[in-house]
Amino acid sequence: MWVNIILRSLSALIILFLMTRVLGKKQISQLSFFEYVLGITLGELAGFISTDIEAHYIHGFIALLVWFIVPFTVELLTLKSKLLRHWFEGKGRIIIKNGKIMEDNLKKERLTADELLEQLRGKSVFNMADVEFAVMETNGELSVLLKKDKQPLTASQLGVKLVNEVEPQTIIIDGNIMDEPLSTLGLNRGWLNTELEKIGITVENVFIGQVDAYQQLYVDLYDDKLQVPAPQSKALLLANMKKLQADLELFALSTRDKNAKRMYAANAARLDELIAGLKPALQG
Repeated sequence: MWVNIILRSLSALIILFLMTRVLGKKQISQLSFFEYVLGITLGELAGFISTDIEAHYIHGFIALLVWFIVPFTVELLTLKSKLLRHWFEGKGRIIIKNGKIMEDNLKKERLTADELLEQLRGKSVFNMADVEFAVMETNGELSVLLKKDKQPLTASQLGVKLVNEVEPQTIIIDGNIMDEPLSTLGLNRGWLNTELEKIGITVENVFIGQVDAYQQLYVDLYDDKLQVPAPQSKALLLANMKKLQADLELFALSTRDKNAKRMYAANAARLDELIAGLKPALQG
């Protein structure tokens, strides 16, 4: 009997895994109510196949197949039809418009005032007067747009041009060197081994290692008692000087003011000369 249960459980588990892979990757918070119920039902059917040995297992598999095929077909149809997508999944409903709460829509969403305030606090909004627009999305999340004077300032609003940030590359995971991200930065194992020697550790002791766009290495060790030396001040200074020089060149290209353009270009050239002169000392 127990062998039968093990075999039925393994087969149900494999089929359930394949079905969930085909249905797509979604977090629990992203599921619609229908998808949530579907997940519970598939799990219940898999449990039925595993433990109800008196019933023929084929009946459970047929039920599991039906509960998979129908939602999968519906999902394919909703991808092609906006009307069907709205019918099956619903659509976002405006909760706050022009700073005013839409009480009728609040009732349609079965949302109380306390729940609305809780959702706003989840978006770091504690003052209702700060909200210009809010929409209840189909997954139950509240999307909030603050009033113009309550929104945080951005570099573009200040007229400041910034260099695009380059994502750090994870080059060590579980003590293993990742060659592909290392080569993405134009680096190699020789450079990495040299950097690790500077801080007195081996790659086997590294849990995670990352390198930023300025070739600064950050490592987290398995042994938390070991202290990793802080990045060298000379290397940081050189990286900051290179960043400043790149910013000045960008400002020179982006500004329309001829005087400002000449000033930015001249200072970028001076800084480039300064970097070239100091580079041997800063890299030593």
